[in-house]
Amino acid sequence: MEAFSWLNIRFLLMGLKVTVEVAIASILLSFLIGSVLGVLRFWKIPIFSKILGVLIDIVRNLPLLLIIFFTYFALPQISGVRLNLFYSAVLALTIFESAMLSEIIRAGLNAVPKGQMEAALSTGLSVIETMRIIIIPQAYKMMIPAILSQFISLIKDTSLAVIITLPEFTHQAQIIYGQNSNYVLPMFIALAVGYFIICYALSLFARFIEKHISYDY
Repeated sequence: MEAFSWLNIRFLLMGLKVTVEVAIASILLSFLIGSVLGVLRFWKIPIFSKILGVLIDIVRNLPLLLIIFFTYFALPQISGVRLNLFYSAVLALTIFESAMLSEIIRAGLNAVPKGQMEAALSTGLSVIETMRIIIIPQAYKMMIPAILSQFISLIKDTSLAVIITLPEFTHQAQIIYGQNSNYVLPMFIALAVGYFIICYALSLFARFIEKHISYDY
């Protein structure tokens, strides 16, 4: 089919490359920031944890599309700093996914039996040492499937960056079928196959981890 000419395939692959790059950058940053936020929420620091919880709830309940608009259009007017398309998309996805991951991580930390903390402290370990050596490793062990599932959602959410014309996978497909209406269905099929391969591979990895992981303490 003409729709799948080498020129179009190469054009789509360029978009897929951008999608993967945005996803990887957002995953790494959101995991780091989400972990910090989750631990801070778990510690229940007076006043601070409540304020942080309100901010996280606000972000979690905002449409991601609105956050993308904010980082690209509103942020430059507020800060005077204009990010390019790539970094605007990464920032928006990082903000949103950090809030989502922080709640997953907080729930995972709360799932670790409290006796673990008490037993570790009784041996002379400090709170930070207890968290680093005892609590966090056990919590992350339980959270791996949920975190990977959130990462799968993040990959699919990268398609929303098409609204700011980021040249990612969906945007490239739109350009191709915008030149020829007969290419609409083939491009939709290409998008479905591309996202399916990436997301299904991650879901298989999540199932593998969940199947082989041990939750014994």
